[in-house]
Amino acid sequence: MSNRSFGEGGFAGVTPSIPPSAGLCATSDAWNDQQQAALYRKLARHLLPFLFLAFMVAYIDRVNVSFARLQMLGDLKLSDTAYGTGAGIFFLGYFIFEVPSNLILNRVGARRWIARIMITWSIVSGLTMFVNSATSFYVMRFLLGVAEAGFFPGIVLYLSNWFPSARRAQIIAMFMTAIPVSGAVGGPLSGWVMSRLDGMNGIGGWKWLFLVEGVGSLAVGIAALFLLYDRIESVRWLDADEKAFLRDDLARDAAIRVEYSVWRALRSSSVWMLCLAYFCIAMGNYGLAFWMPTIIKASGVASVGNIGWLSAVPSLISAVAMVLIARHADRRNERRRHVAVCCTLGAVGLLASVLGAASVPVALFALVLAAIGINSIAPVFWGIPTALIGGTGAAAAIALINCTGNLAGFVSPFMVGWLSDLSGGKLLPGMGTITAALLLGAGLVLLLPRHREAGGRHALNPTTQS
Repeated sequence: MSNRSFGEGGFAGVTPSIPPSAGLCATSDAWNDQQQAALYRKLARHLLPFLFLAFMVAYIDRVNVSFARLQMLGDLKLSDTAYGTGAGIFFLGYFIFEVPSNLILNRVGARRWIARIMITWSIVSGLTMFVNSATSFYVMRFLLGVAEAGFFPGIVLYLSNWFPSARRAQIIAMFMTAIPVSGAVGGPLSGWVMSRLDGMNGIGGWKWLFLVEGVGSLAVGIAALFLLYDRIESVRWLDADEKAFLRDDLARDAAIRVEYSVWRALRSSSVWMLCLAYFCIAMGNYGLAFWMPTIIKASGVASVGNIGWLSAVPSLISAVAMVLIARHADRRNERRRHVAVCCTLGAVGLLASVLGAASVPVALFALVLAAIGINSIAPVFWGIPTALIGGTGAAAAIALINCTGNLAGFVSPFMVGWLSDLSGGKLLPGMGTITAALLLGAGLVLLLPRHREAGGRHALNPTTQS
């Protein structure tokens, strides 16, 4: 497979009219800082709202099982271990098909492939209402992972083809605020659907939950066919000068990244170190996502509707915090220490939420700290590999890091559920393990080799040259 930079073909079609080595400044230097900032704000206004909405419905469909659990376990007579297995088996399908999906997206274009992903997962999500046993629950969760594979890393790669690395952390953060906002929206929505529609037409509230939220994702998936852009040249709201500047700026940004083939990326020791670090980070992310309603319930809140509303508090606060933290990381041009501090804050908050579970205010305050730390990690973390890796290997490396890390999405809920059953329903053993994983992730990120994130060609140290 040939080496190509992000700015040379690829699924976003960013095709620089000037080679990176030849006279880029002729166009770029004519733009002052205010003009450049205005252009990238314009890009953000046109691209981010729909991507935000798409990721929000994706995340709601992924974790709405945490609310369905409050009724489904009793109806289907499932144990916490069975729930944890079903919640996590999503990520096995995700893992197996992630890299192939991202490579296909890189070849056929974001518009068609992301629409395909969304339409497929919405159908699977809606059909989950028909599960009637642990086995059928496992099957539907696995198929949901297969359907969604490639979505998140595809969007990260897509954004890297529109925004240079110096602006990327806060752009990814703005996109990823969809995670906490999905909690703020999905929590109350899930609680309302389950409490208000429970028993309507003889159908349980948790079944209505999968159906209603699946239909919403289907509508967004169809809209993707009309609202996404594969090439700069196809965008009508950019004039010729703006397109020329973008091509030049992105080509210059691509020139400071090391060109990776797919094989070279897959053999890089530093890429695998990033995989392990992201695995630890995702342990915390899914520990919070899949068990926050249970933690709130354990603090003494009985009503499903009230649990939904209270779960929105940490999500909303962390949505603001993650943008501010990412903006600070961009301003300082520093990633490693920001990620490590957020991992530590998330670990402390998650552990405190269980230790303080006897009090609603204490548990909720601790969950706010956990959400700020955990939700703020990924936007800054993804600024590391996307700033360093170029060529066709970038799609493979980003997908590999994401899917390997997301194996934690299987390990985390299964482990917490299993340890909860072993300890008589206690969450402390599982959350203590997740805390340790987050602290390990902080250490691994700090051990990554130092690099120049702007200018120069020192990047990840591959184990072999190709």
